[in-house]
Amino acid sequence: MAEGQGKSKGADHGTAAHTAADGGHKASFPPFESNTFASQLVSFAIAFGLLYLIVSRLALPRVGGVLAARQQVLDTDLNEAAKLKGDSDAALKAYETELANARAKAQAMATEVREKLNAEQEQAKAKLEESLASKLAAAEQTIATTRTTAMGNVRSIAADTASAIVERLTGISPDAGAVNAALDASLKG
Repeated sequence: MAEGQGKSKGADHGTAAHTAADGGHKASFPPFESNTFASQLVSFAIAFGLLYLIVSRLALPRVGGVLAARQQVLDTDLNEAAKLKGDSDAALKAYETELANARAKAQAMATEVREKLNAEQEQAKAKLEESLASKLAAAEQTIATTRTTAMGNVRSIAADTASAIVERLTGISPDAGAVNAALDASLKG
């Protein structure tokens, strides 16, 4: 008889489903049935409680751990970046200081070389002036000697020239004493 009952239930179920499929309104949507509403609320509360426990005990600590690890990595990276920026700024300051020192040293070296070259130039100029002064003094000495010699020779040349002129004009050779006396008179006057 159990088989018969099972068939009759299956037949009833098939009939009810067939009736609902044909557009009948015997069965309503299960969540909205008033006789099962209280049990559905209890099932929902239990499912929500279990879901809350699973999420709060398993998922949220994992997410919190991931967020904390990420924040720690970010903080570490930011601290490292700040440290590197500080090191970079210190290196830049040291570089600028060394560059300024090198420029000052180059300027001092250039000034020293310029002063040394100026001193050497002044020394060479003094030697050249001294050499020129000694050559000029020697030249003036030579000129003075030559002038003295020339002036000494002028008298004899003048005497010879005067004798030659008188001889040419008169045809007679004049006496050397008379020519010298005439030259002395002419040079004094």
